[in-house]
Amino acid sequence: MRDGRAPFFAHFSPEQKVKPKDETTPFVENLIRHSRHYAGIGSREAPRSALILIAKLATTLAHYGLTLRSGGSPGADTAFERGCGRAKGKKEIFLPWKGFNGNKSPFFEPPEQAEILASLHHPNWRACSRAARKLHARNCQQVCGLDMEFPVDFVLFWAPEKGGIVKGGTATAVSLAREMQIPTFNLWDEAIRETWKELVNVYEQRKRRFWKRVFEWMQRPANGEGRR
Repeated sequence: MRDGRAPFFAHFSPEQKVKPKDETTPFVENLIRHSRHYAGIGSREAPRSALILIAKLATTLAHYGLTLRSGGSPGADTAFERGCGRAKGKKEIFLPWKGFNGNKSPFFEPPEQAEILASLHHPNWRACSRAARKLHARNCQQVCGLDMEFPVDFVLFWAPEKGGIVKGGTATAVSLAREMQIPTFNLWDEAIRETWKELVNVYEQRKRRFWKRVFEWMQRPANGEGRR
């Protein structure tokens, strides 16, 4: 207690500023409220505009308390991890081998079960080199977790997609998630992108209102005198 009054944060928790209400679609609202982990992945060739949005989404989802799972690759993966880091969010970054792309994550060398799953979702597994197989196996960990026992609640990704077929290595994780009936959202699609962009807008509006209230509270007089 200070100046005879309870601190501002005692009656207004920071978490209150990030509770989605009617500003976002009901499905996204419900999804966020009931999720703990999500996979944030995608193409190495995602454009700059997509990477900016991805980083903002990762920051927003970290503030909601969600744990990011990703793979440390350049492009979308790195943008998700960077955005999560801005909010000091929880993350699980799965690497095909130690030090991949300069990443220091302790989660590397995917288990045999992940490789078996990857082989079932890759169109030409026999043609894959040992390194490529490890890359695809770690994609399965992004969906199923370190020990392949705790799936994510949804997958958020950016990759070109035509006729339900996702281009590039991201396809392995997306194919597995869809087989497991885990919701997947491709930010490459304009309608989906706009829906998730609204989540960022709502969060940023609430954050501005929150800090405005903090500032106004700090300006209130204490014991009949102005704050100093």
